[in-house]
Amino acid sequence: MSNFRPINRDTGYLLPPSVDEWLPQRHLARFVVEVIEGMDLSALVKAFRGSGIAPYHPAMLLGLLVYGYATKVFSSRAIERATHDSVAFRYIAGNEHPDHDTIAAFRKRFICQLGPLFLEVLKLARALGMLQLGTVALDGTKLHANASRHSALSYGHAKKIEKQLQREVKQLLRLAERADAKDIPDGMSIPEELERRELRLAAIAQAKAKIETRAAERLAREQCEHQSKLAARAEKEKRTGKKPGGHPPEPPTGGVKDKDQVNLTDEQSRIMKVAGGGFEQCYNAQAVVATGSLLILASEVTQAANDKEQLVPMIDKLLALPEELGRAEIMLADNGYMSEANVEQCAAAGIEPLIALGRCPHHLSWQQRFAPAPKAPPDSATALQKMAYRLRTPRGKQLYALRKQTPEPVFGIIKSIMGYRQCLLRGLQNVKGEWNLVTMSWNIKRMFALQAC
Repeated sequence: MSNFRPINRDTGYLLPPSVDEWLPQRHLARFVVEVIEGMDLSALVKAFRGSGIAPYHPAMLLGLLVYGYATKVFSSRAIERATHDSVAFRYIAGNEHPDHDTIAAFRKRFICQLGPLFLEVLKLARALGMLQLGTVALDGTKLHANASRHSALSYGHAKKIEKQLQREVKQLLRLAERADAKDIPDGMSIPEELERRELRLAAIAQAKAKIETRAAERLAREQCEHQSKLAARAEKEKRTGKKPGGHPPEPPTGGVKDKDQVNLTDEQSRIMKVAGGGFEQCYNAQAVVATGSLLILASEVTQAANDKEQLVPMIDKLLALPEELGRAEIMLADNGYMSEANVEQCAAAGIEPLIALGRCPHHLSWQQRFAPAPKAPPDSATALQKMAYRLRTPRGKQLYALRKQTPEPVFGIIKSIMGYRQCLLRGLQNVKGEWNLVTMSWNIKRMFALQAC
């Protein structure tokens, strides 16, 4: 005699089923719906016309995207399938099943308009007592672009292909001038071959022009940095009365290099060095994270591989936050953001900087860990000297130790648990909007976890 429960797939419902009864009362999907229902979506609602077939409500489509990004379901086709297969997605969609074209079109249309909604999530976290600014940490991570590095065309290779195509065009023209058609291979159309090469030459010329424009922008940026270095050198000489040591900085040479390249799939992405070695087509994503709550306060995406130029823009984003959220008092950052100008800008904004002066060694001895604080610098010391002193005090060491356990776990969870390692969209503005959606989804997911504490 079997003790197994019988399997009967033909039993009918005694009463009409409610999708609300299928989901546990404490579930992330319910929390996502509650948060989005409290948002001001009037700007999205007004964007829909009143004529034609009634569209799906933006609150439902946004809920599907937020829950999808929070649970490793990103593509519009996967979200559409989930509205059939997943109870949580079915609950958010209210037993509706928007097709993938509708979901993709909504994301593409409104991805760059979610900034105010990100702030609303932060205000809710503040109202619930989950968000305290005070000490914040800044870090960056590389996001793989929706493009392969093998789709990149370098300036040197472009010139090589251009010469080859020009030779082939001349050969085809000479072949067309011959009266005897016997020299033409079977199935070959000279006009089609010429048109194909002319189109490729036009595409290569366009790619070369973009590379040349980038080279000119790089030269202007390097010239600006060169002038800044000369000014800092002159100011130091005036302050100390001594000529600075070392050779003066060399002026930039400029010009287009053969290794300069553009990606033919996503031209706004850049080749960047990634963790673990190697180079990939990437964007550089930035995030300011609050210690304790691990909520993201500000985010940005840039094409620059170096983090050094990203500190000041992120400080500006922090200062632009509503006063009701509070103010950041201490900024933690690793050596990638270290420069004297950044330290001064941070101090001028009223934020105490704690930026590593160099790579922090692992496995410090107890003598180094408990070394007494050095002598305090005089009041006339520079912002950099004062910060160097703070980093060597017990309080400074304790605060800076929070850096590794603040933004790095957030990036780790976003990439490994939420599964967001590669952008779905292309173009800098679209990627900025998508990263904003990812960070907003993280904040909602994190608030749901903090709610149980």
